[in-house]
Amino acid sequence: MAKRSARQKSRENNHREGNVHPLFPTGGSGWNPLDGEQRDRKYVKNVRAMSPVQQILIDAVEERSVVLALGPAGTGKTYLAIAKAVEALEKGRASRIVLSRPAVEAGESLGFLPGDLQDKLAPYLRPLYDALTERLGTKRLKALVAEGVIEIAPVAYMRGRTLNDCFIVIDEAQNCTYGQLKMLLTRLGWRSTMVLTGDPDQTDLLSGLSGLGDIANRLERVPEISVIRLGEADIVRHPLVAGMLTVL
Repeated sequence: MAKRSARQKSRENNHREGNVHPLFPTGGSGWNPLDGEQRDRKYVKNVRAMSPVQQILIDAVEERSVVLALGPAGTGKTYLAIAKAVEALEKGRASRIVLSRPAVEAGESLGFLPGDLQDKLAPYLRPLYDALTERLGTKRLKALVAEGVIEIAPVAYMRGRTLNDCFIVIDEAQNCTYGQLKMLLTRLGWRSTMVLTGDPDQTDLLSGLSGLGDIANRLERVPEISVIRLGEADIVRHPLVAGMLTVL
């Protein structure tokens, strides 16, 4: 009984002396899992090319109003386009970012998705959101989307618009028909830049429906438009990706 009382007194003394601390402190510099603002970190590292052709793509986006980036998976097409869009926004060269991607499933039907338009498009636009989150941080991205500075516009709703003072990214353009791409390209307004990214060899449309290859061949004859073709040497994902693409 005496030993039990002694242990109890020892624990009480330790608590009073400050030897017992909360696991997640509410003040100071301790990490708190509920403090989202503390954990949210903006990725500020400057984007640099990992291959000569990627550098050509970056230079083209800075110099031309319309750029087509064609190449296999993992060549950084989408990421570089998003990074340059964020850079243009932050440096005041564009007042808005408009992102568009065809809502085409990769070989399987997801059925009807719940929610409003943004909720329905979210699964298809996840790669764009991932790149934007890395460049802006989650908190700022949500604020810019809420303010309309970053707009998610489905391809079907782009007709009739004129996009002035914007940086437009059309991702997965290989899943657009010739007519859709023609409509998207003619949305370009004053002081705007448009980048189309896609892989003509990886379309999810029926054979012959994708218009990206035909559009790219035609626009290569326009001096003011850059068509950049990336290859296996430009893949920056796992080294096995390049190896698989040579045999698949």
